[in-house]
Amino acid sequence: MIRVEQLDKRYGSFHAVRQISFEVRKGEVVGLLGPNGAGKTTTMRILCGCIGATSGRALIDGKDVLEDPRGVKRRIGYLPEVPPLYPNMTVRDYVRFAATIKEVDDVNAAADRAIGRVGLSDVGHRVIEHLSKGFRQRVGLAQALVHDPDVLVLDEPTSGLDPAQRVEIRELLRELAAGDRTVILSTHVLGEVEAVAERVVVIHQGRVVASDRIADLAHAGAARLRISRPGAEASAAIAAVSGVSALHDEGGGLYRVEAAADVSDKEALRAAIARAAVDFGLLELGAAEGLEDAYLRLTSGSGPDPRDGGRPASPSPQTES
Repeated sequence: MIRVEQLDKRYGSFHAVRQISFEVRKGEVVGLLGPNGAGKTTTMRILCGCIGATSGRALIDGKDVLEDPRGVKRRIGYLPEVPPLYPNMTVRDYVRFAATIKEVDDVNAAADRAIGRVGLSDVGHRVIEHLSKGFRQRVGLAQALVHDPDVLVLDEPTSGLDPAQRVEIRELLRELAAGDRTVILSTHVLGEVEAVAERVVVIHQGRVVASDRIADLAHAGAARLRISRPGAEASAAIAAVSGVSALHDEGGGLYRVEAAADVSDKEALRAAIARAAVDFGLLELGAAEGLEDAYLRLTSGSGPDPRDGGRPASPSPQTES
């Protein structure tokens, strides 16, 4: 449903997105992860036809965003991090307005349907500026849904919400993602991704550094262990265990062990690692890394590449996350 091919975006000397490629299948929910400035928002804006790419292609159901922008926008519902609301309008008037500019046939019916889906029926008559941030976020979702799009693109949908509001929006997203609708969302709250998404695409410094199912990415490692007598001999012994593909010395006697792709029984591999490490004063042995560990490992590089001029100091499109 979504295909990104060698997408590249430059703002002058700043390289915001660097030759990224990924796919999102129909009916799939994918989390787009990455630190601030990684290129997530730039990628989403290109997908939705809000800005153009320097090179590469973005396709929605086979339609090129650049070649058929109106056709693509009919298929996409987009919620920016800051919803495009008119605070002096009532909820119902605003959603009707959104339905009008999206060329919906029956504006009133579509608006009422979207308002009901996001749980705003009781506040449809209220002025938007008098609503809580959680309700305003729901209004933003209503405008994204009003034309019943096949694809939802959500940029930080729970940004700035309190824990209770996050739970409400998370449940709503889970409902919206059910069925054939394709959803791609960015967030810094990894728990939200784990709750609603099946797969993640991780972007760092404008590049895709991982694209995998959450279950596979979070358990890519075999073990984390700590020994009291680290050194070359200990490293060699652990690395020699059958099924170990890589060993990373993180200092202080702490090691991270990766399993070979054909290893299916991680418990057995950890037992073998323990037997190899016990001669070197095994202190701790943990299971494979979680999503947070994997995310930190994948995005632990330094700041912007100085060859691209670095990140601009003042707020501008270049600094979008």
